[in-house]
Amino acid sequence: MSNYNTVLARNVESAPKSIGPYSQTVAFSHYNNLSAQLPIDPQTGELISGGIKEQAIQCFNNIKAIVEGIDHVMSDVVRVTIFLKNISDQDAVNDVLKTFFSTYVPTLTVIAVEALPMDALVQVEALISNGEGTIPNAPQAGDLIKLAHNTSNAPTSILSTQTVAFSHYNNLTAQLPIDPKTGRLVIGGVKEQARQCLKNIKTILESIDVPFDDIVKITVFLTDLSDIDTVNDVYTTFFPDSAIARAVAYMPARTAVEVSALPMDASVQIEAVVSHGDGTPPQLIEDRHGIVIYANNTENAPVSSLSTQTVAFSHYNHLSAQLPIDVKTGEIVSGGVKEQAEQCLKNIQTIIESIDHVMDDVVKVNIFLKDITDIKAVDDVYSTFFPNGTPARRTVGVSAIPQDALIQIDVVVANAEGTPPRV
Repeated sequence: MSNYNTVLARNVESAPKSIGPYSQTVAFSHYNNLSAQLPIDPQTGELISGGIKEQAIQCFNNIKAIVEGIDHVMSDVVRVTIFLKNISDQDAVNDVLKTFFSTYVPTLTVIAVEALPMDALVQVEALISNGEGTIPNAPQAGDLIKLAHNTSNAPTSILSTQTVAFSHYNNLTAQLPIDPKTGRLVIGGVKEQARQCLKNIKTILESIDVPFDDIVKITVFLTDLSDIDTVNDVYTTFFPDSAIARAVAYMPARTAVEVSALPMDASVQIEAVVSHGDGTPPQLIEDRHGIVIYANNTENAPVSSLSTQTVAFSHYNHLSAQLPIDVKTGEIVSGGVKEQAEQCLKNIQTIIESIDHVMDDVVKVNIFLKDITDIKAVDDVYSTFFPNGTPARRTVGVSAIPQDALIQIDVVVANAEGTPPRV
């Protein structure tokens, strides 16, 4: 019997069947990656009747059904991401959120997007801790502790925890450009706002004794994608942060996308996934120190000075979002969404194979579409890369994608061998 973790895809009867070629939840090592849940009635397969409150309740009920269907509980949720059609619905959804997390609140990201599948008003995604792990017939430290932490030096909220650590990852609440002293947005434009978002992230990490360069993945949400150059100017003043990181020009994996609106009418919001070499108790000291970040680029896929194609830590690889760029020309491929989707997935496959992995190792796929009605054409291509429909998935329609592309895709990949010391 191998001591390696295995990819475990599962579906439960009590939640809606996936509306595309993907699984409800995919577990690997110490996390379960859930597909984003729409407000679908599992009995009818249709959107429920009612408004935003009813739809939000159904989304969370579907998540709860999946979580309980794999013998977990809602307090095992470490991160929630809420996609809204209208940002003005945030308060109504927050009221629902509180009823599902009465004693503990996970980390949280809220954005408004251009469109959602089935013309829904809301879609909710969750990441779940998985204490038993996924080594076949060998439970892994099932008593791992989830560590939730807040510091008064960064913005706090009754709706979320600033950072929740489990096993070898810290998951942070997406940071808005809020001055923690005033509780309001900082004065200024997108430059000042981007700086405040990153300052808040750094403050949270310092409060848990984690270096800024331990960030493995960044997602930048902008209400105007034309602001990306200004954000990048600020971004490069934060990364790389340490002398060691500067010596190797380390940059996290990254996704940047335009959204319709953000909470508090902010112009930018930044989300971070952070390595956690110390692990969470009861992992033994000798088992948890010295785990390294592996950052890798291949010249056979598009390269950017602002991001690394893939960053591995412990049992996961986090890939930068891939645009439909032909690496030979450096330009968007000709054709429509079908050709662009194929190029995105080819770039992903090239990166994955460059680190001696295969597409079957993908556990989560995030698809950003300029036109949500293109999803059927995308699925036709997608199914040729994932014929078993294994990875969990999220699909949203967004206002704009870099380089005026029609589609952008990022993925999370299982890393069975781990990174040294490989425990």
